[in-house]
Amino acid sequence: MRYGYARCSSAQQDTSIQIEALTKAGCEIIREEKVSGTSMDGRKELNTLLEFVRQGDELVVTRIDRLARSIFDLQVIVKTLDEKGVSLHCTEQPVDTSTAVGKCFLQMLGVFAEFETNLRKERQLEGISKAKAEGRYNGRPPKIDKERVRSLASKGMTHAQIAIEMECSRGSIYNILGS
Repeated sequence: MRYGYARCSSAQQDTSIQIEALTKAGCEIIREEKVSGTSMDGRKELNTLLEFVRQGDELVVTRIDRLARSIFDLQVIVKTLDEKGVSLHCTEQPVDTSTAVGKCFLQMLGVFAEFETNLRKERQLEGISKAKAEGRYNGRPPKIDKERVRSLASKGMTHAQIAIEMECSRGSIYNILGS
């Protein structure tokens, strides 16, 4: 059985191109999710696949970075698949873990995926540092109007009532008003 896995990092992105490629590759079941690939945390669809696949099955992705962005996570996934007798294939890269060359190429691509992620983080931090030095970076704008929270509290509303009114957590209200 061929299983496909499609992933993109955010809700604004689209997995349709991946799903089309996986369908063309003969995947009978395709699981998709919109979550960061930098960690295994919160990857429910991937974890479902890893639990479900059986000996002789194939897991297919379009590219290795759709599966993992860290070499450690990639190694954990590949080890899990190997222990179950499942091979990993990519539609856009010459990865096939049922061959020695495919395994080698997989490791190289994993290193590059992690390297790319680390470079992106470094560039982002450099940009933030520069913007801070120029006085242009103030962080994310506040989502909660603190003055309105204080005003509602002065009218006798409880923390819970304010949280409902402001559509936020009670913890956020406690952070603004204290205990």
